Amino acid sequence: MDLIIHVHEVKGNCPVYKQGDFFELQDGYKLVSNHPLCMHALSALIPYYNALRFTEPAALGLAGKKSSERAYIQCSDAMAYTDGGTVIFEIEKNETGC
Repeated sequence: MDLIIHVHEVKGNCPVYKQGDFFELQDGYKLVSNHPLCMHALSALIPYYNALRFTEPAALGLAGKKSSERAYIQCSDAMAYTDGGTVIFEIEKNETGC
């Protein structure tokens, strides 16, 4: 089961992502992207990526209000102190492969 991680929203000024960007996690361990990846994004994803491949987001407390099939996490940038940006990621399963 593959995951597609979309940039759902950017709060503040993120130097890496803009809304609509995405990257993929194929076969549970291969990161695939056409643009640079941010370590803040990866640190937010790591605790959940394997569980999200096999568990519904609601069971992990990550389901969206409008779609229980998609998970939502955010990067760890403390934008109020760094003048950076906080990125909200929307994660969906891709059962057919990327």
